[in-house]
Amino acid sequence: MYHKKLTRAELRTLWVSRVIIWVIILLVLFPVAWIVMSSFSEGDSFFLSSLFPKRLSTQHYADLLQKTDFLLWVCNSLKLCIIVAVIQLALTSLAAYAFSRMRFTGRRYGLMTLLVLQVFPNTMAVAGYYILIYKFSLVDSAVALIFVLAGGSAFNIWLLKSYIDSIPLELDEAAKIDGAGEFVVFSRIILPLASPQLVVIFLFSFIATYSEYVITSIFLQTPGKMTLALGLQSFITNQFAAHWTLFSAAAVLSSIPIMIVFMALQKYIQNGLIAGGVKG
Repeated sequence: MYHKKLTRAELRTLWVSRVIIWVIILLVLFPVAWIVMSSFSEGDSFFLSSLFPKRLSTQHYADLLQKTDFLLWVCNSLKLCIIVAVIQLALTSLAAYAFSRMRFTGRRYGLMTLLVLQVFPNTMAVAGYYILIYKFSLVDSAVALIFVLAGGSAFNIWLLKSYIDSIPLELDEAAKIDGAGEFVVFSRIILPLASPQLVVIFLFSFIATYSEYVITSIFLQTPGKMTLALGLQSFITNQFAAHWTLFSAAAVLSSIPIMIVFMALQKYIQNGLIAGGVKG
């Protein structure tokens, strides 16, 4: 097999690219390494004299699991994330299919309107959330929080619509000739073919809910119902105000569920992102 020999300019460009990539990787990993080392250092100071502490200790992890409600916060967050991601995935799938395959009044500008509304940040709705909470007594209502967080994402709808657009219409027409209705086409043809993109959307929704703080802090007030984001905030604002190393240990452990989900879905995520970027 013939291999083209690289010129000096191409070799120089290749090595410069490699150096830049490694520099970026090190810059990204440095804060992570600092947090990990801080979680194993003694005392409460977040700023270390060196990256590697003189003495390593796992006491912060023991205190985190034994003296705080960390595990409860993780369970609350995981339940909330799964429910919100499933509901948002169902709403996104139905909306994306409708915008892609159906013809109805307002279709042309409907999705564009959703995208425009998505530009405005959630903080603009904080005052409205407060009014709803106290007017309808929704304090500590997990159901209300789920409906607010699962309200759908215009970006996800647009992403999935672009993917469905790439699926040949001939498949729909062949199924309808055999007597299949819209729901059968949607559930048995479109959803299986769009499964890589659905996994990507599920992961996006899961991560967004897992790290969400502003809206959750408005709805949930009872310590027993706190999510992980609210619990981590309490480490640096309430009774654990000076315990930055304990906060670092919590930050390290809180990243494990996301890593597990990401690694479990890695194959589907890669396929979904590549297909979405090429086909859309």
